[in-house]
Amino acid sequence: MSASGSKLWGGRFDRPPDEVFYEFQRSFPFDQRLLLYELRVNRAWSRAIRKAGLLSEAEADLILTALDQIQARAQKDRGWVQGSDAEDVHHFVESALVELIGPTGWKVHTGRSRNDLVATDFRLFVRDAVAATRGAVMQLIAALIEQADHHSGVPMPGMTHLQHAQPILFAHFLLAHAEGFFRDLDRLEAARDAAAECPLGAAALAGTAFGIDRAALAHELGFERPTANSLDSISARDFALDYLYALSVIATHLSRLAEDMVLFASSEFAFVTPGDEHSTGSSIMPQKKNPDAWELIRGKTASASSALFGLLTTLKGLPTGYQRDLQEDKEPLFAAHDQTLAALTVAAGAIASMQVNEPRLREAAADPALLATEAADFLVRRGLPFRQAHEVVGKIVREAERAGQSWTSLPLEKLRTFSPLFDESVQRALSADAALAARSVEGGTAPARVREAIARCRERLADLEVDA
Repeated sequence: MSASGSKLWGGRFDRPPDEVFYEFQRSFPFDQRLLLYELRVNRAWSRAIRKAGLLSEAEADLILTALDQIQARAQKDRGWVQGSDAEDVHHFVESALVELIGPTGWKVHTGRSRNDLVATDFRLFVRDAVAATRGAVMQLIAALIEQADHHSGVPMPGMTHLQHAQPILFAHFLLAHAEGFFRDLDRLEAARDAAAECPLGAAALAGTAFGIDRAALAHELGFERPTANSLDSISARDFALDYLYALSVIATHLSRLAEDMVLFASSEFAFVTPGDEHSTGSSIMPQKKNPDAWELIRGKTASASSALFGLLTTLKGLPTGYQRDLQEDKEPLFAAHDQTLAALTVAAGAIASMQVNEPRLREAAADPALLATEAADFLVRRGLPFRQAHEVVGKIVREAERAGQSWTSLPLEKLRTFSPLFDESVQRALSADAALAARSVEGGTAPARVREAIARCRERLADLEVDA
């Protein structure tokens, strides 16, 4: 169909739209993704207007059969869909209906508008998109838990400011990332709830003029209830913002995980080796094994936050009611969804396939600098206020650095010149194992606590899978 052909709105006009403008305002190149939802909504609407006495049984059956035929052809012949010059997905379906069954096909639009139709299609897409993303997040959490379980007793240097701080378990580090993704599941559920109301029946803005049972229609389409206000229904895109926000936080968590993995795979750290399945080589340097999966994840996650800010900017100045600007809500959300879903899938595979260099982690965890807090805690347990203990140990470390030696190798006699509270038992306190065991509070990095945390994470994940 060309720009001069049949439109859904052409009766008011003497001349066809400008060809360039027609192409400029078409949304079918991207909203054809909503085709299955459009067909589903058309089926439900056809049954609703039949119940309202606006279609005969024969007409409704004819329309429903034709909609099934359109779906079958679309699934079999993608070229038929992709080659269409329809204005949008609604135009495509209505034109295909009329082509199959004649003027009866036009009756399917009785009592509704493209405004409530697209809002309904889009909400259905978001609800399904949330489910897909939720599954991918759970796969990544499962991969993190498996690696944590497999290397549950391996120490590593915990860092702040990217400087060695205190010993932690590598499993504790992995579970820290898992916790962020668990919170992402809560945000996804909130986004799905935000799309739980059905706008269909709101029509253009004032509500349909026919006796449609909107509650029954909403339940048939899998929504929890109809929207409460017809004017709000056709212009609200909070549900899209909520999903984009959830995607943006997921992307942020992915990017932070990716940065850690890129660092850990470097020769300077050498804590992990990326699996061959998720690495690439160099076109000129034959020795290279690049963590490209993580670098691409780190780069691609920007699409989610940019889509969120883009839609916020689009919405902020719109007057109440439907405006054509809202056509620009879908393409960025589709892209953000696709990129985030792919990034989650790749990240889960990269975590599962990476090799953990346990000897190198243990070697790094043996850095004496990691035990300075243990020496301060030793003095605190003997009655010295923490600020004074902190100062004492700082002086010990500084003097050892000036002498070019490790402060943990200083003899007891030397330590006692800084504080008489040091005794023979200090050496037992100054080890990575002792430091780890001391952090036995709930949520701490003590081995027993981490084993408990792994078990709890497995239980949480299993409960979420049951609820899915």
